[in-house]
Amino acid sequence: MICPRCKSDMVVVEHNKIELDYCTRCQGVWFDSGELELLLESMSLESPNLVLGDIRDSEEAESSEKKLRCPICSQKMKKTAIGQQREILIDVCRLGDGLWFDGGELGQLIKQMANEPLGKPDSQHQIIAFLGEVFKARD
Repeated sequence: MICPRCKSDMVVVEHNKIELDYCTRCQGVWFDSGELELLLESMSLESPNLVLGDIRDSEEAESSEKKLRCPICSQKMKKTAIGQQREILIDVCRLGDGLWFDGGELGQLIKQMANEPLGKPDSQHQIIAFLGEVFKARD
């Protein structure tokens, strides 16, 4: 798969039998439909607000960022704000093919969710290890 942000070849990263497309150049992550839900569930961090259909149907956020094209269907994706204060701006395929997180955005989201009273006691350990290995969460 080609990265929608920097046009580099992406690599497939597997975590808990979930295959994600990861750009080693810009650290972006592509989630095919359903993969975000599976990842969060595997970390005991389910969130009813993070279902692709709900994100896809949510209001488009105002942004000066260039609209990216979906790496599956090539249609322009919409910018959608997610997170506790809706400050994380992700790209969403309008046809439901998936979600794009720029480098650091997935880490921000998972850190926010880890601070919520959800999940098992060991889920924060899993998150920190996973982010450190793969997605390089930025503060």
